[in-house]
Amino acid sequence: QVQLVESGGGLVQAGGSLRLSCAASGRTVGTSAMGWFRQAPGKERAFVAAINWITSNQYYADSVKGRFTISRDNAKNTVYLQMNSLKAEDTAVYSCAAATGLWFGFPNIKSYNYWGQGTQVTVSS
Repeated sequence: QVQLVESGGGLVQAGGSLRLSCAASGRTVGTSAMGWFRQAPGKERAFVAAINWITSNQYYADSVKGRFTISRDNAKNTVYLQMNSLKAEDTAVYSCAAATGLWFGFPNIKSYNYWGQGTQVTVSS
């Protein structure tokens, strides 16, 4: 079992920045990737960013490229999502996820078998 706890969400004006954190604990050995997904009201959960746990290679949705950065701190078993130049359309519940089982690719939600509780990000225009 892997436990994931997110923090750092909140209310910010358009153009502002937020940093989300996701602390992982439990049986993290064998993790192949960590990712961030978001779900806006009335929409399906969508891929935002992911990081390869072995190589630290990063992957982004086109909608956030150049604005968001995913990173990790091995010593703290924590993944971060730095979000800059936020837009109203970034408003959503952001969830972090861990992939430890069958692999379907970084953006594929089926790759991720552990999820955090989610944190609300609201961007006012």
